[in-house]
Amino acid sequence: MRRRLLALLVAPLVALLAAPGGLPLADASRAADPRRPDQYALEALRLPPAWARTRGADTVIAVVDTGVDLDHPDLVDHLLPGADLVDGDGEPDDPNGHGTHVAGLAAAVGGNDEGIIGAAPEARLLPVRVLRADGSGSARTIADGVAWAVAHGARVVNLSLGGSGLAPALFRNGPLNRAVRDAANRGVLVVVAAGNDAATETAYRPTVPVLVVNASDAAAAPAPFTTWGDPVAVAAPGVDVVSTAPPGPTTRWPTGTDGYAAMDGTSMSAGLVSGVAALLLAQGLSADEARDVLVTTARNPGDDPRLGAGVVDADAAVTEASLRHPLPLDDADEATGGRFAAWLAPLVVVGAAVVLPAAALALVRRRARARP
Repeated sequence: MRRRLLALLVAPLVALLAAPGGLPLADASRAADPRRPDQYALEALRLPPAWARTRGADTVIAVVDTGVDLDHPDLVDHLLPGADLVDGDGEPDDPNGHGTHVAGLAAAVGGNDEGIIGAAPEARLLPVRVLRADGSGSARTIADGVAWAVAHGARVVNLSLGGSGLAPALFRNGPLNRAVRDAANRGVLVVVAAGNDAATETAYRPTVPVLVVNASDAAAAPAPFTTWGDPVAVAAPGVDVVSTAPPGPTTRWPTGTDGYAAMDGTSMSAGLVSGVAALLLAQGLSADEARDVLVTTARNPGDDPRLGAGVVDADAAVTEASLRHPLPLDDADEATGGRFAAWLAPLVVVGAAVVLPAAALALVRRRARARP
C-alpha cells in the first residue's frame, strides 16, 4: 500500500522530467553543437545562464559587411532575404568570409547537430553586403546598407568595420554618421567594432549613438591589438574566436575551410555583443535601454580603461532587463520556448525529494490511525 501511494505521488514528477519541455537535466547545446567546446566566448560572456530567460526569438540582426554564406548549414535557417549593394542584386553571398564569421557569432542556429551556437540562438539574420571581396568599401555604400537594413526590420545593426581601416574616417560626419543617427531615431541599436590598431583613439563622436566594442582575450584581459578610448565602450572576446566560415574558397581562406574557423579582431567582439543586444531587445528593452544595460552591467574588476566599461555580462544584463521589463507569465513562457528556467531545476528536484515522501508518509499514518 505504501509503495503504491508513493508511486502515485512521484509519477507526476517523473513525467515532468521526461517531457520534451521538462527540466534541463543537462546542457543539451553541448551535445547538439559539436564545436561548442571551442567557444570559450560563451562562458566569458556568461551566455548559457542568460538563455534560460531569453534566446532572442525573432529579433532581427543586420550584418552589414562582406555578405554571408547563404547556404551555410549553421546559418541558413536564420537567414532573411537580404541585399547586395556591391553587385546590385538580392544575393548577398560572401566572397570574403568576414561577414559569415560575424553572422555566426551573433546568431548561429543552436541545437541543430551542426558546429556552433550563436549568442542569440533564436534571432534572425539580415545579410547586407556593402564591402567588396577584398574587404574595402565606401562610406556611401555602407550608409545605404544601414538605411536598407533599418527599412527592412533590423533591430540591431552590426558594423564590424574595425579591421578594414574604414572606422576612423567613417564617423567624422558624412553619410554614415547620418545613417547611424537615423537608425537610432528609429529605435535601432547600432553596434560597432572599435578597431584593431592597438591605439588610443575615439573614432566615433560622443554624440553618435553607437555601442563601441573593444576586444578582450580568454582571460578577460584586453586584447593586445584592440583600439580603445571611447568613453562608453564595452568589451567582448576577440582573440581566437571560432565561428562559421564559407567552406569554399574565399579571399580570406583561398583553399576553403571545413565550415568553421578562428579569427582575431574587434569585429568578432562586435558580432558577439550584437547577439547579446538581441537578447535584451527580445525582452522588451528599447535600443537606448539595451545600450545602457550592457554598459552598466559590464565587468571590469581591474578598472582597465582598455576594456571600456568592462566585459559584457549577458546573465547580469538579461537579469536587469527582466527587472525593468517583467514579462507576463504567458510571454515569459514563450520567451524561453516553454522551458523551465535553469535555476528552477534544483529547487523543484529538492522540493520534490522532501515534500513527496513526507506527504506519502503522512497519508499512510493517517490511514493507519483511521483503521478500527
